Amino acid sequence: MEPALFTEAATLIAKAASSDDGFHPPSITDFFPPEILFAGTPFALTRINLIQIIATVVLIVLFVLGTRRMKLVPGRFQSVVEYGLDFVRNGIAHDLLGRKDGNRFLPILTTIFFMVLFMNLTGIIPGLQVAGTAIIAVPMLLALVSYVTFIYAGLKKSPKKFLRNSFAPSGIPTALVWFVAILEFISTFIIRPVTLTLRLLMNMIVGHLMLVLFFSATWFFFFTAGHWWALLGAGTLAFGFAFTLFEILVAVLQAYIFAILTAVYIQLAIADEH
Repeated sequence: MEPALFTEAATLIAKAASSDDGFHPPSITDFFPPEILFAGTPFALTRINLIQIIATVVLIVLFVLGTRRMKLVPGRFQSVVEYGLDFVRNGIAHDLLGRKDGNRFLPILTTIFFMVLFMNLTGIIPGLQVAGTAIIAVPMLLALVSYVTFIYAGLKKSPKKFLRNSFAPSGIPTALVWFVAILEFISTFIIRPVTLTLRLLMNMIVGHLMLVLFFSATWFFFFTAGHWWALLGAGTLAFGFAFTLFEILVAVLQAYIFAILTAVYIQLAIADEH
């Protein structure tokens, strides 16, 4: 009975997918939208580019309004802004780098955290519905910032120690120095920026595809299939809302992970030995 039911459902979805008003599953083409402004020029903008601009403008406006007229006894809005800034300062920068070095790199860590957070959250906002970090440009740019920052920090502190620790950590047998140096070079200067980029990018791509799948299936079961198929629509709708809450958690976690890994890389770069 159950195999027949699944076969019938698959057949119905396949037929609907071939029609113009049927089920349209998400695909990777969602991340390559057509140019909608200044098409054909170097300043061409797609829908995702506009979402990235919106997220950036909203972030700037919120922080300008939240810090423009700060009071000794903060209101609710100022308290929220201060809590976010304190979280990055105390929970990431000072905790990993100490007060002195933490304050030096606090602007970069704060920018990375909130930029990732706000662009991630656009993926669950109706009307936007795709994360600004779901195309490789933003994750790669932020990974490049992180990469340049920890290299700068290490070279600024002590070029000799930074290069020695990066290629030949202490305690390595002489016979293995060259082998370890190659592994350390790949790990430090290649794998770090690549993993930073791909971790953020893949999480946001998968999140978008899952949300679109749930809600497009809900629309299909309710308004195209009809009848008792609406029961399945109720299920996909429930999963869609549950996954939306999960995506909020993922958005925050990815921002935190990106910022804290950047702080860890800086900490390793300025350490005397590691």
